[in-house]
Amino acid sequence: MGQVNLARRERGKERRQLPKEVGECYSERIALESDLILIRLRYRPCCDLCEETVDPHGRAMLAITLGLEGQSGYQGGDGAELAFRAGFTTITAFRSNHGERHYRAGETVSQLRLLVGEETLKKYLGSERTKALLGNGGVRQLAFRKNTTLSQGHATALNGHLGQPGPGLLDMHIHALSLLAEQLRLISPATPAPSRLGCWDIEKLERVRDLMAERMDHPLTIPYLCAEVGLNEFKLKEGFRRYFNTTPHRMLLEMRMRKAHALLESGCQVAQVAYRVGYRHPSNFSTAFSRFFGRAPKAVFGKRRG
Repeated sequence: MGQVNLARRERGKERRQLPKEVGECYSERIALESDLILIRLRYRPCCDLCEETVDPHGRAMLAITLGLEGQSGYQGGDGAELAFRAGFTTITAFRSNHGERHYRAGETVSQLRLLVGEETLKKYLGSERTKALLGNGGVRQLAFRKNTTLSQGHATALNGHLGQPGPGLLDMHIHALSLLAEQLRLISPATPAPSRLGCWDIEKLERVRDLMAERMDHPLTIPYLCAEVGLNEFKLKEGFRRYFNTTPHRMLLEMRMRKAHALLESGCQVAQVAYRVGYRHPSNFSTAFSRFFGRAPKAVFGKRRG
């Protein structure tokens, strides 16, 4: 592949573009701090493209990549494989990075990447948590999850600022740090304080769990559950996080979906199952079931019959 064409820097923004014969393939890079770098990438190659990367940053980094359109892949020299897909956030850490990025012919790939260096991470996490996060070797995938509404909002704002002739550095800095804060809470949570749950609180939390299983056909709201067992909303949510390592909403959803799957396998109609697990509208149930299991209720119907 030909050499990268480097356009002039303008107001701190650097644009790198591949030769025109490769297709419309460029990236824009802006350093908000020496250790906090934002990159917007947009590739649409004319043919399948393999782009080599050889430790371009020269130091330990955390990379938060939000897939906005299309998908691409990375194959590391050490055998590591990464996927970057529209609608998903991929988080990686590396101290060395030697591999290849792959793009499909004719497919538009749009990504927003936030690179965070070791010194910036130490400032917010401390040395020990930063060392544990970054590791000692090559590329490590720390997370691959759907973009949250919050992260998507920050990405949209950052994209908008990058597209302006004079990017608003202060606003970009705020959105970048907010995006970083959200992701760090997920991949490197602070050490939780010792649990303050007493035996009576634990009994009430277990009663909430039992109520969910017994009455999942009812509209089980947080206020309703709190009133039934005598816990306030904060203690209920915090108790679930500490004692069950989940949220009330997530536990109820999992219970409903497992029950629904069993009922469908036994031959129950979709509408009947929806009502029995607490959905007033079968279409809402079908959407939730498909999102949870990756297949429609009809694909499970009657699997255990005769």
